[in-house]
Amino acid sequence: MKRYWLEKFLEQIADRGREFLHLRTEEAAVPRLGSLCRALLTGVGEATGTALSREVLRAYEHMDREGRKAFFEMLAVDFGPDPSAIRVATEEFLRSNDAKTLSRLTAAVEPPRQELFRRINMAPKGTAALVAMRAELLGLLAQHPQLRVVDADMKHLLASWFNRGFLRLERIDWHSPADLLEKLIRYDMVQTIKSWEDLRRRLAADRRCFAFFHPALPDEPLIFLEVALVQGMADKVTPLLDDRAPVLRARDANTAMFISINSTQPGLRGLSFGNLLIKQVAEDLHQELPHLKTFATLSPLPGFAATLRAAVRNTHRDFSRARLEAMLQEHAEPLRQASGGESPVEALMTLLARADAPRAVLAELLARLALAYLSLLPREPDVFDPVARFHLSNGARLERINVFADESAARREESFSVMVNYLYDPDEVIANHEGFVGNGHVAMSRSLQREQKKLATLWNAVAPPA
Repeated sequence: MKRYWLEKFLEQIADRGREFLHLRTEEAAVPRLGSLCRALLTGVGEATGTALSREVLRAYEHMDREGRKAFFEMLAVDFGPDPSAIRVATEEFLRSNDAKTLSRLTAAVEPPRQELFRRINMAPKGTAALVAMRAELLGLLAQHPQLRVVDADMKHLLASWFNRGFLRLERIDWHSPADLLEKLIRYDMVQTIKSWEDLRRRLAADRRCFAFFHPALPDEPLIFLEVALVQGMADKVTPLLDDRAPVLRARDANTAMFISINSTQPGLRGLSFGNLLIKQVAEDLHQELPHLKTFATLSPLPGFAATLRAAVRNTHRDFSRARLEAMLQEHAEPLRQASGGESPVEALMTLLARADAPRAVLAELLARLALAYLSLLPREPDVFDPVARFHLSNGARLERINVFADESAARREESFSVMVNYLYDPDEVIANHEGFVGNGHVAMSRSLQREQKKLATLWNAVAPPA
């Protein structure tokens, strides 16, 4: 109610400002957007500033994709910092080295488009509009890298506006508003919610769902986490998602499985909420259910299959076909027998494509190759698995690799049905986080450590791709 009143009040201010500025709807067309932005930066009053910020957004909303690209290009060129002003301010600061000249230098370095975005944020629902605007900008960056300077400024501001101090953690249950429940169905991209009955089961007494909200987007979950309360660490996804599974009493559970975490706002990409959410949820669950002893995930490996296929083609920058052959060598004969006499590499890919392939032949190999994928590749973002990066940088431990854990078509395609348990041990998360972000160390269980040493020897015995 308070938010609705505030938005109505801002609309009224904008209407009065529009009258004062003699703005007409047809004047807020695409050709005048640049002049509107410049007018907004001239230090106008509250009413006129609110009116102008709303007109800027209205003009933007009426643009097509090409018009919006031109708008971002204008921001990149015409609303960047003035090099001559920076030079003068730098020289003054180097001569005086005092607070006044430092303030001038700081003001000169800041691009005017940052202040423009701050003022656009004055418009009714301005924050939501800027988040949507950045989502569109992100879609242009691959083809138009010159726009990255605009994105850097938008990300800088959004990171301040959406920091943890403004976020509100809420539990979502079956009694939450219907429109919010509909958003869970729409936004879950990790473990798709198939129906209302499916959603009802995911919000039952042995399930939990938590989300972060922001005052400027009160009805939009920024990110949400689904939790299953179970006995023992789960190694398959089907029992966790079965909407006909019996409901366990929460007090009988000893493990909290984080089964799906979803960011909902593309315009906030690059802002980290997930690590905060998982830690906050773990703390809240421990307070509610102190008998819970284990906090773990059952996570996908979205890049595993693509990496293995690239290794077969010998097109991966690090996982060469020769390295793959080295890891398959001791399993060569079972592979040939199961596939009909092919080379180990070709036999592996043949079996992975067959629904009736003998699992006993594939199970150990898939676990071994997934471990190599998670522990031996460089930690660079374009190579290392994104889900693994998220959990490992958050302080989790690679606990167990589960083959045939999710046999849906999507998981077969992206990871040959392999999933991973990451364990969040409160006594280890800080050390694990520091080890991963500091030197790329992957914390893992003792059983995986022993196997990883063997794999590292095979990996390093083969020269990397040229």
